[in-house]
Amino acid sequence: RLDREALVSGAGFVADPGLLADAAAWLEWWQSGADGVVRPLLLDLDPGRSAYADYTHWDWFALPRATGRRAVAGPYVDYLCSDEYSLTLSEPVWFQGRFAGVAAADVYLRHFEAAVLPLLRGLARPARLVNARGRVAASADAAHLAGSLTKGPDFGDVLATARPRTCEGLRLVPCRGVPMVLVLA
Repeated sequence: RLDREALVSGAGFVADPGLLADAAAWLEWWQSGADGVVRPLLLDLDPGRSAYADYTHWDWFALPRATGRRAVAGPYVDYLCSDEYSLTLSEPVWFQGRFAGVAAADVYLRHFEAAVLPLLRGLARPARLVNARGRVAASADAAHLAGSLTKGPDFGDVLATARPRTCEGLRLVPCRGVPMVLVLA
């Protein structure tokens, strides 16, 4: 899934701190480099060092842990893995009834937009895709650029109920299988 032509640029498992007896925190993460070679991401996650990256507060980890549901974080600049404008899609992993961490995948925003913009532009009215927090992931609406924050409706509630609705003059359609909402002007 991580070859040069793939939509996914990185993927792996991120452990809940304390899950492993021999490591306080752990990422088993692989990513495709600019040269197309797939490599493991090697991070110093020792909390005693300055390079420690506490991932537990980032949306891609915190939302699945808090809600028990899939999440899409971003777009944001992914300083941990790639320094690219990215989306991270994540899903909680449970082991013996306990939250164990998340399975996740990174998608560069430029690749995501290339895949979905033709579909959004084909719709009869201006459209955009937003995450549960209202962050625009892709848009064919000049008034709402990718990365901007859409204020107004509770997109998390739209995803939780999984039913389309009209709110504040907008048609909100939850995407099946992906925690994003299609917003039609």
